[in-house]
Amino acid sequence: MSLLSLAVSTLGAPRIGPRRELKFALESYWSGRSDAASLQDAAAGLRAANWARQQALGVTNIPSNDFSLYDHVLDTSVMVGAIPDVYGWEGGEVPLDTYFAMARGSQGAGDQASCGHGQRSAGTGVPALEMTKWFDTNYHYMVPEFAAGQKFTLASTKPLDEYLEARSLGFQTRPVLLGPVTFLKLGKSADPGLDPLSLLDGLLDVYVELLARLAEAGADWVQIDEPCLATDLEPAAQDAFRHAYARIAGEVRGLKVMLATYFGALGDNLPLAASLPVAGLHVDLARAPEQLDQVLESVPADTVLSLGAIDGRNIWRANLPALLDRLEPVVEKRGLDRIEIAPSCSLLHVPIDLDLETGLDADLRDWLAFAVQKMDELSTLGKALVNGREAVAERLAASASAVARRASSAKVHDPVVKERLAAIPASASRRASAYASRARLQHSQFGLPLFPTTTIGSFPQTADVRKARAAHAKGTLDSAGYEGFLREETRRVIRWQEDIGLDVLVHGEFERNDMVQYFGERLSGFAFTKHAWVQSYGSRYVRPPILFGDVSRPKPMTVGWWRYAQSLTQRPVKGMLTGPVTILNWSFVRDDIPRSETCRQVALAIRDEVADLETAGARMIQIDEAALREGLPLRHADWKAYLDWAVGCFRLASSGVEDETQIHTHMCYSEFNDIIEAIAAMDADVISIETSRSKMELLDAFQGYSYPNEIGPGVYDIHSPRVPTVREMANLLMLARERLSDAQLWVNPDCGLKTRKWDEVRPALVNMVEAARQLRSLAREAAE
Repeated sequence: MSLLSLAVSTLGAPRIGPRRELKFALESYWSGRSDAASLQDAAAGLRAANWARQQALGVTNIPSNDFSLYDHVLDTSVMVGAIPDVYGWEGGEVPLDTYFAMARGSQGAGDQASCGHGQRSAGTGVPALEMTKWFDTNYHYMVPEFAAGQKFTLASTKPLDEYLEARSLGFQTRPVLLGPVTFLKLGKSADPGLDPLSLLDGLLDVYVELLARLAEAGADWVQIDEPCLATDLEPAAQDAFRHAYARIAGEVRGLKVMLATYFGALGDNLPLAASLPVAGLHVDLARAPEQLDQVLESVPADTVLSLGAIDGRNIWRANLPALLDRLEPVVEKRGLDRIEIAPSCSLLHVPIDLDLETGLDADLRDWLAFAVQKMDELSTLGKALVNGREAVAERLAASASAVARRASSAKVHDPVVKERLAAIPASASRRASAYASRARLQHSQFGLPLFPTTTIGSFPQTADVRKARAAHAKGTLDSAGYEGFLREETRRVIRWQEDIGLDVLVHGEFERNDMVQYFGERLSGFAFTKHAWVQSYGSRYVRPPILFGDVSRPKPMTVGWWRYAQSLTQRPVKGMLTGPVTILNWSFVRDDIPRSETCRQVALAIRDEVADLETAGARMIQIDEAALREGLPLRHADWKAYLDWAVGCFRLASSGVEDETQIHTHMCYSEFNDIIEAIAAMDADVISIETSRSKMELLDAFQGYSYPNEIGPGVYDIHSPRVPTVREMANLLMLARERLSDAQLWVNPDCGLKTRKWDEVRPALVNMVEAARQLRSLAREAAE
């Protein structure tokens, strides 16, 4: 047996547990059913299992501090003491409930708030930090918030604690930290004129202290993640990188840094990354395989290169022989001791273990790899690179065979879909008339008041709803009984919306398990899992559909439920659909054809559904594009191409209706300033957006652009259990009025209400309706 070895790394592992153990531990703690000790015990068990699993699969660089109770960016904010004053922290250890107040907000005396330590409880009623997308993924992070005079201090030693915890269990790990420059660039300033990068030196004091303590504890390597190196960097940010890593190299002894970049090519930042005084550099070869040759030419020969060869963001089985064709010359050139193999990024973004999926189609299952299987692929590559391909010949042959069978499968390719797509005329993506003409017809038809109120679509999926769905899936509740249950839930929610005075109603979506999965289950080309959960934020996990083949719509998907809901009321009920770009971006998408082509296939299917809803009588149809921006490439130079096809797909889905039919869309957790022209080009009659946590700042983009269509800025943060007061929501609407005309404004929550509880939703929506009434009174008084 060869004594040579090659380092195998993972960069980070899924933190949620194979059976969603973290979710259940968190929700038990938040509800008061368990205490902090129980939560921490559950977390420790998950960490230990992760370390053991990776070691058993042949991973040699096992990460620590990749685990988080809620979010790793929030962990970093707490670690460096970047805790806004509103949370009442006065130094010392950060209480767990302060941490969760930053993540979720707190309602007040009703929340758990036993902070201890003689400090003011964070549970006196505070909002959560702003939340937004992590680069171009569907993971959400809590946005760090900085203030003038910001001071940093080592408020949490979590990275050190978890390194020592792993070591006590016999695992030598490589701690993972979010890099200081990326951390500052992800943050926002509460004070105008404060550049977060100006805080770098104070932040570096904390990083240097922590890194020195890790070195003293026995860590030999640390992984510092700087994904911002895959984005466009201004000169100040480039200087910040040089300064930060010069300080770390100069002030920390005995600890090697693996600088991790991912989500794209280094591009014009490659000379900068190659010049930084670090011992190792990780590059993403799944998103940017073309950068390998330039990386090899640019990075010093004594720098360890971590090659992100296995895709950390998708679930397709790798073509291992093809990867070896690329990797073998690199190892030959640089040597085994200067190469690591790894996934392209943390495996946080993929499900844990394919072996849990016993019900998948056998062919499809053979084409897939989840986190455990990707670790095994990495181990196989490592053995082949050290001992030769013959050492793993059977595994390589199986890999090549699976890839070949997928490429030729009739389950993947449908010539009818391709022929229809090719025949679509350009006119199919244009409404018959301009917005101003449509708006006159729609206003006359609906007769809504100023500041019309509505919701985004879903209502709480209670334990009873989930229980009925599970019983139906198991066969213990027949289809007639299940439909009767859903009809009664729909009837009740329609009546309740009428009772509180909402102007435009929704049917509640009780029949839907997920806004993407529901549609994927009714379209060809999709497959679904039972246990392939990935984290979206906190305890919110999703099972993305697997979009493996050509897409079409065999029959209507939503018309029956819309027709039933509308039969119960004289008020308009919106038809509720998920848009093609969101379906694409929230799925694990096939990688054998361009994403734009797949998206057009989905758009045609949604267009068919829109047409059937309109024929059935729907005059308001909402096509949610919550994830349009998250698909935006990280480099500005690539934006136009993406936005052209993404907007084109939305218009293809939405433009086949009459002028009188009002098209709504919804977008959440997005910055709009830099894509406002694309949003206008979508030509939706009404767009609802998340704005409550940003205090309506996101509307500045629409104001500056003179956006003509109607907008529903969210006034109720549905990602927090807090019930906002009438005054809070009225104040947000007043801020909106400073930016937009009264005739443009709708009133709605930030997002769907599926994850909230009725005892939160009822008072919040009552308050929202009252806030709209107060604004109408003010508008009438101003007009008199």
